[in-house]
Amino acid sequence: MKTINGEVSKMSVLKRLKEYLDENKIKYISIDHSPAFTGQELAESVHISGKEIAKTVILKAGGSYMMAVLPASRKINFGYLEEQIAAKELRLAQEDEIENLFPDCEVGAMPPFGNFYDMPVYAASALAEDEEIVFNAGTHTDAIRMSYKDYIRLVDPDVINFSDPVN
Repeated sequence: MKTINGEVSKMSVLKRLKEYLDENKIKYISIDHSPAFTGQELAESVHISGKEIAKTVILKAGGSYMMAVLPASRKINFGYLEEQIAAKELRLAQEDEIENLFPDCEVGAMPPFGNFYDMPVYAASALAEDEEIVFNAGTHTDAIRMSYKDYIRLVDPDVINFSDPVN
């Protein structure tokens, strides 16, 4: 891990993402924005609807971690997700677990590319409602906009219905 003035550089995942997208000839827009710490804040910062923001949530069931990707305007229905993936004792990963799993990312800014981390990905079917998605790219000030279809093709997540509206 590169350090700058003794601090771990969080830019490496953004560079890795861009290289991966370029290698796969994916059209995308890299967005530099004011700090945003939630999906809804990101939506406000880049002036789009929260349903277009693909938020990444890290979960743990048993000894395994997994990534759930869903619109920022929705929440995980844990009971339904447990049933869909036949998991027991599904819970949110704790902050220290996330730091260890994603040393190249700021906590809460992980991109929805589980294939970068050998982690299974479950994408909420509600993401398909928009042609494009926007997601954090490793920091709270960097995001990527790309087509949902390209995301599905590159990451190959299990697409299932596990989210509910926040309200």
